[in-house]
Amino acid sequence: AYVHARVEGKQDYTQLLYIPARAPFDLFDRERRHGIKLYVQRVFIMDDAEKLLPNYLRFVRGVVDSNNLPLNVSREILQESKDIDSIRAGVVKKVLGLIEDLSKQEDDEGKEKYKTFYREFGQVIKEGVGEDFSNRERIAKLLRFVTTSSDSDEPVVSLETYLQRMKEGQEKIYYVTADNLKAAKNSPHLEVFRKKGIEVLLLSDRVDEWLVSSLTEFEGKPLQSVAKGGLDLGNLEDAVEKEEREKETNAFQELTEKMKEILSEQVKDVRVTFRLTESPACLVADTYDMGGNLERLLKSAGQKIQHTKPILEINPHHPMVQRLNTEAENFEDWSQILFDQALLAEGGQLEDPAAFVKRLNELLLLKS
Repeated sequence: AYVHARVEGKQDYTQLLYIPARAPFDLFDRERRHGIKLYVQRVFIMDDAEKLLPNYLRFVRGVVDSNNLPLNVSREILQESKDIDSIRAGVVKKVLGLIEDLSKQEDDEGKEKYKTFYREFGQVIKEGVGEDFSNRERIAKLLRFVTTSSDSDEPVVSLETYLQRMKEGQEKIYYVTADNLKAAKNSPHLEVFRKKGIEVLLLSDRVDEWLVSSLTEFEGKPLQSVAKGGLDLGNLEDAVEKEEREKETNAFQELTEKMKEILSEQVKDVRVTFRLTESPACLVADTYDMGGNLERLLKSAGQKIQHTKPILEINPHHPMVQRLNTEAENFEDWSQILFDQALLAEGGQLEDPAAFVKRLNELLLLKS
């Protein structure tokens, strides 16, 4: 797609902007200079005037020909020029408008065109949510996601569509982050949401952790990770469910305290959960702690970060947990197995895989 326009008024310039059909090989090299060609009165000035476009639009190619700038303009002058700031705002507005036009096409060819665009440049567009505060809402509307209600692995669900499909009484936009789409789809944290038919965004791009830290709400609805903090479904829970939760929490209090004592070096707390329907246990981050996926991403990037202990949540309806409630001889081994399984299920790595295998084999060989 392209746009060719003449702007007159306080600033007098012509812009020809083009969105290519394929991403360049160095799209994710943020150190490389990207930009559009700058001309002044049809005289070529520079090849990569990156000041004219923000980093998240680095895939756009084009030309800006200004009649106001001096012919001896330099990169240093561009950094401080109010004229350039005005041109930049106009160029960004035009590019976002061009992408919006692409996203609103209803015919099959138009939809396929936007799918192609998003496949090539979707991850880069996500960077704009954190980089361009003034256009955050516009950029958020351009984003597409795979959700638990998607028929394919293609990101086609917009946040506006998600809001339209929200269940009555739902107050939050729920999401889960993971290393890859398959891990996100099979996350144990989704079990209660599937049971209740609540749609959840599946976020598996590396940039998604940055995205959700910047996009905390959309059109008044807060974004909530299904793997952080306590599970609060608000009006989606009835009084009977809340009463059952209190009873089971009290019934398993002795068990959770005993497990917390054994796993004190690895977990912050152990508590009964109601977000699980099939799995015996899962790990969640405390409300203001760093999530496990983000911690792994930062470590893989060479960042030195302080490890925060997760919270182990156990499913009181699972046979393994019910057996553990009456187990005496191998209680410590079973507790450790539950923690290790929960860590593996969320995409984490065991500190001592050999010990896990040995412990599991010994328990499997025991008579039931």
